[in-house]
Amino acid sequence: MATILDGKSLITAEMIAASLPRKKLEPHSEAFETARVELALILHTTHQQIEQRKDPAEIIRRVTSYLSATRSKVHPDVWQALIPVVQNHPVLEYFLEDPLTRWSHNKPRGYSGDAQLLDYIYCDPHVAESVANASETGKALYSHTKDVPSSIAARERRDLLTRYVDKIATENGPQAEVLAIAAGHLREANRSTALQEGRLKRWVALDQDPQSVGLITRDFQGTAVEAIDGSVRTVLTRGHKLGKFDFIYASGLYDYLAHNVAVKLTKTCLQMLKPNGTFLFANYAEGNPDAGYWETFMDWVLLLRSEADMWNIINASVDRNTVEAQVFFGENRNVLYGVIEKRG
Repeated sequence: MATILDGKSLITAEMIAASLPRKKLEPHSEAFETARVELALILHTTHQQIEQRKDPAEIIRRVTSYLSATRSKVHPDVWQALIPVVQNHPVLEYFLEDPLTRWSHNKPRGYSGDAQLLDYIYCDPHVAESVANASETGKALYSHTKDVPSSIAARERRDLLTRYVDKIATENGPQAEVLAIAAGHLREANRSTALQEGRLKRWVALDQDPQSVGLITRDFQGTAVEAIDGSVRTVLTRGHKLGKFDFIYASGLYDYLAHNVAVKLTKTCLQMLKPNGTFLFANYAEGNPDAGYWETFMDWVLLLRSEADMWNIINASVDRNTVEAQVFFGENRNVLYGVIEKRG
């Protein structure tokens, strides 16, 4: 899969679809027609429930479950053909009343999975006004989407990053240096006692989105945080002379990177570590129950990975005799973490 590394976009839904295992799928194949009829019935039932003013949380829970089951049982080509069926159905407008779903679907910043979307998932104060201005239906839908397993996993990921930074600061003292790649709004820094207590030399936050860089600069002025405008390409080509770090992490980036690019980035990050430094990357896991809803109503496509996929990235990136490596699930098993510790 060719990945765009132009500093503006990383990977598109079309690229992910093109990378899937292919088999000949006729426009009106039996498999597609069977799945389309079943999906049409689900969407029709959902439409009826909406007209009957059923509980929005129950409506979205049911449709998410149906979409997850459908995505799991059909061939990836069939699923790709079904996505437009959902996106062109009248029920879409109902789910777009949810501010989280609407932001993801409309992509105001021009790409999927931006930092503002994560703020909705984090229930951050910066989006409180937007949520307050949503319709009653929108608020009820958001009360569900903010607490689905994938959203809980994202908040767990944020808090795990904070713990890692604070641990690194404790172990390395006030000279500790941290690099966040695709930092977003760096919300994990809001909870860091090491940052609050001045126990970090620098925390470099690299992001391709100028709006995110500007917000970090504003929010963390006068601290060890240094916001830099840069993309995956910036890291791979050493576009910035960033130096060496005790801890480097990429918490949401690998969801958009093909294997070969993920390996190149991992190798580069390991070269940027100090002796005994740590690199962490995270990825949403295969089998995520929210993926069907993401890819249809939210128009948000991620590369979900297995434990084997994570190990394949690590094993292709480094001599295992020179590092300590582990792969583990987050608390609710919807995010996988790869951690590589460089031996001194």
